[in-house]
Amino acid sequence: MPIVVNLDVMLARRKMRSRELAERVGITEQNLSLLKSGKVRGVRFDTLERICEVLQCQPGDLLEWQPPPTD
Repeated sequence: MPIVVNLDVMLARRKMRSRELAERVGITEQNLSLLKSGKVRGVRFDTLERICEVLQCQPGDLLEWQPPPTD
């Protein structure tokens, strides 16, 4: 998938655990885990907004586009 989720990196920078972020954002730990692993097909803007608010970051800090490998 060319979109990479860097949520683990931002959590480490903020010295925050996934459980705390999930509680503060208002989503389940399971949904946050799926988001971190990139196994979701989309994320609601209001959820992304709350994550950015809690982590004090920009959406571009969490999501990155990487071109697919060429053969």
